[in-house]
Amino acid sequence: MTMDRQALSALFEKWCRKLRVVPAWDVRLELVEDPAWRKTGDIKIDCDDRKAVLMLNVASPKQENPEEVIAHELMHLKMYPLDQVTESLIMSCFQENSPAQGFAMTQFMSALEQTVEELTKCFLLEFGENRSLSFGRCMGLKSFDELFTGLRNLE
Repeated sequence: MTMDRQALSALFEKWCRKLRVVPAWDVRLELVEDPAWRKTGDIKIDCDDRKAVLMLNVASPKQENPEEVIAHELMHLKMYPLDQVTESLIMSCFQENSPAQGFAMTQFMSALEQTVEELTKCFLLEFGENRSLSFGRCMGLKSFDELFTGLRNLE
């Protein structure tokens, strides 16, 4: 992620407008320069005050396209009301710390992340300055063949 602060701020402002985040929300971009921070991006949201802080890792990001990360994190803000309703429903319907609650929460979080990423890709491909997708997360994953190493043959 080799962009200067001004270019990152311009992308941030562009996506805040494009996703209609502002003027309804007060959102700030915070560039994280700590190489130990493991995420590429994150967002902290205060619904009561309608404020949010988008944190962007500029020291050791896992993704190559900062525009994609900015759009992704802002998409989480757009999805936040649905996120909170669903989490509250899961928490109220399942016994606390039960396997069922854990399963429901894991499935929801996976579906939420997939939905946010798919919407991000759609918006990026339509409106992005840099339409290339980041594949940084794939680099740390096992290959298809590695997933099956050591499994018994079922025949």
